[in-house]
Amino acid sequence: MNLVRWNNQPRFTNYLDNALFNDLFQNESYGKSCNKPAANIVENEDNFELILSVPGFEKEDIKIDLEDNVLTVSSEKEVDEKDVNFSRREFAYNAFSRSFRLSKTVDLEKIKADHKNGILNIVIPKIEEAKLKKAIKIS
Repeated sequence: MNLVRWNNQPRFTNYLDNALFNDLFQNESYGKSCNKPAANIVENEDNFELILSVPGFEKEDIKIDLEDNVLTVSSEKEVDEKDVNFSRREFAYNAFSRSFRLSKTVDLEKIKADHKNGILNIVIPKIEEAKLKKAIKIS
């Protein structure tokens, strides 16, 4: 038996638990199919900022598509790992895809993207009607 921590709680595990855990994380397709970059979405008065963490990717590796108000950020790059003998593999940075449904209050024609130091920043401007704020007086 091994002592492991699960959600910061000590837990005794047996061989079956460890085998399941190891199989899940050593499956090569896991990193490829489940890998999606972490995202922060910030709303300002004039726009939304979509900030994605994409370490290991250059701007040439990243593709941004917009179809039916769905913004999709993806990448698939070739990584030569044929001669690498992993003892354990928990991350892979060779492919990802992440989609975001945009509201009708954004200006699709003025979306801009910038990539620097592994951070992809996409600025999505709001249309003028969405910027108008109106204070409502309580009677």
